[in-house]
Amino acid sequence: MSEEYKSRQERLQAEKAKQAQQEDNKKTPNIRALLKKVLIVCLVLGVISTGAGALTFASMLKGAPNLDSSKLVDPLSTKFYDVNGNFIYEYGKEKRTKIKYDQVPKVLEQAFIATEDSRFYEHEGIDIKRTAKAIFVNVTGDFGSQGGSTITQQVIKNSFLTPEKTLKRKVQEWNLAYQLEQEYSKEDIFMMYLNKIYLGNRSYGVAAAAKNYFGLEVENLNKMTLAQAALIAGLPQSPNNYDPTKPENIEAATKRRNIVLQSMRREGYITEKQLEKASKIPVTDGLITKNEHQSMPYEAFLDAAAKEVMSKLKDVDISTEGLSIYTTLDPKAQAYAEKLLNTDEIIAYPNSNIQGAFVFLDTKTGEVRAIGSGRNDYQAQFLGHNLAIEMKRQPGSVFKPIFDYGPAIEYLKWSTGHLIDDQKTTYSTGEQISNWDRQYHGIMTIRKSLQNSYNIPALLTLRAVGEDIAKNFAEQLGMTFKNDKVFESYAIGSNIVSPLEMAGAYSAFGNGGLYIKPHFVQKVVFPDGKVVTFNEGKPKRVMEDYTAYMVTDMLRSVVNDGTGKLVKVPGLDIAGKTGTTNFDENTAAKYGYPDNGTNDSWFVGYTPQYTMAVWTGYSKNGQGNYMIGNTTKIAHYMFKSMMQTFGTDRSTFVQPDSVYRVNNELYIKGVSGAEVPTLIPSINKEKNWSNNGKMKGKDKKKEKEWKKGKKEKGKHKYKD
Repeated sequence: MSEEYKSRQERLQAEKAKQAQQEDNKKTPNIRALLKKVLIVCLVLGVISTGAGALTFASMLKGAPNLDSSKLVDPLSTKFYDVNGNFIYEYGKEKRTKIKYDQVPKVLEQAFIATEDSRFYEHEGIDIKRTAKAIFVNVTGDFGSQGGSTITQQVIKNSFLTPEKTLKRKVQEWNLAYQLEQEYSKEDIFMMYLNKIYLGNRSYGVAAAAKNYFGLEVENLNKMTLAQAALIAGLPQSPNNYDPTKPENIEAATKRRNIVLQSMRREGYITEKQLEKASKIPVTDGLITKNEHQSMPYEAFLDAAAKEVMSKLKDVDISTEGLSIYTTLDPKAQAYAEKLLNTDEIIAYPNSNIQGAFVFLDTKTGEVRAIGSGRNDYQAQFLGHNLAIEMKRQPGSVFKPIFDYGPAIEYLKWSTGHLIDDQKTTYSTGEQISNWDRQYHGIMTIRKSLQNSYNIPALLTLRAVGEDIAKNFAEQLGMTFKNDKVFESYAIGSNIVSPLEMAGAYSAFGNGGLYIKPHFVQKVVFPDGKVVTFNEGKPKRVMEDYTAYMVTDMLRSVVNDGTGKLVKVPGLDIAGKTGTTNFDENTAAKYGYPDNGTNDSWFVGYTPQYTMAVWTGYSKNGQGNYMIGNTTKIAHYMFKSMMQTFGTDRSTFVQPDSVYRVNNELYIKGVSGAEVPTLIPSINKEKNWSNNGKMKGKDKKKEKEWKKGKKEKGKHKYKD
């Protein structure tokens, strides 16, 4: 090619290159401008997107609950203990025992961390890596299919949020989890989780699970094995499906436990050798066998104890506040009491409808050891109706020592040999009062009148004392009166009382005149260690020692020679009183009851060791619902059976120095003329008695007539 051609070609190429460069130079400003415009648009969109995201985030947080510390407190179950401090029963909406961080076995902590949140001690409530993975899975699959929740988030979810799977709830969960981490330590949050979670087998929290599955009490948690820890740590994912106490779950529970063991190995908590060894242990190894729905033992007693706590501690909820209630219960006595009432092994009951209720307590302390509260359908249920403490029935003659003879000795200084006239008498209303045998017995001592349970001498004694004084004496013994009023008929027990009240009153006679309100609880211990002692055990002097002993001695006569002879137990010093009531005429006519049909039958008595008040009868009126003959003695047999079985104290009541005895009658020292019996005549007769109690003139003839007595078939309201 020539040089000319060559140069031309080069020139053309150069020109083309120049032209191309010019063209490129023209295009470059346009591209740059476009890129600048795109960048500006992206920035604007980013700002808009960020603002929209912020607004969306803010709207999701709107309405979220506050981080309320009270909602982080879990309901705790209440535990009952007997008089010896032995555990009886756990009661609550959730069977839960709260423990502290230093009580958690290290192997259990590692099992939960490895399984539930391996970076728990590193993150601030949200595990970014785990959350990002969960978001990716949720975006590519169904939302909510992957949780990514940390232990902190689970605490928030269980305490504040609903279980729904929505983005809004998740955003709220993240926010609250972060707040929780700012306010509480990792150990606190970890324990919130361990004490809250449900683990199957009616177990809330790891302490309850350790006990219900393996029988490990809190003080023995350090004995938990690796296999046991792995089993418990695997339960939260599906408690009902992994509960190994159910035979159908054993295979699934084993697989789940082994997954936990593998997680612990992956995190370096255990060795391969430990993994293999624990994996070979049967998942049922160490499980305790018990009835999952174990019924409450001693239900009537625990009901009474719970009601006592609620009456004293007004703002306490025993189903949620984790109390430890130490009761006065004697399990052996209570078990026997329930057998006594609800089987025919000890007493042959005439039918299934007849009822009984009683209170058996320590005479010296007022601590109730056992109660009987109804038979069959009327047995007390927890926080239901309890016949022993809430039933009110007429006491009949068991009220006479409380309302008549006790006050007469206390305030009038009567001796047990004080004479009184059992003759035809009426109430102040004009209504006639009769004795149980419809006879009059003339002049007799108050000991004799109480021994034979005569009504007329009791009324005359009340009149001598005065109703206000009698009321005050009875109230000091724990008696209450409707509308704060008393009537003459209360002299023979027309008022209403409970077995608990009667036991408390009679125990004061046996305790030398010191009254201690009957109680079922010794103390209550709160979860934080606070102790509330129930002060019912503090004695209060309500009568002189001579009153207590003289009443006791007269009640001995009731048992030894009077209406209460059936309750005698060889070797026991027993004082007590019988009491029965009749139906009123209208009720008897309505249901066809016989004239001698009995409505209520009582026996209340005591030894230096125990006091017992027993009521028997029918819960309501109905065809055949009355007692007659031997059925009225069932209360006596109940009393005797309990005393014979548990009365180990063979001591006797000690006569105080304030009392002396003459011819089997007791007198108060220092009382002028006490050695000479005096006589209180009927209000219907003139007071012709001399100071020394002897009759003058024509009244000797009357005395003979009164001693002989005469039959009267008039109306009567009470048997004795």
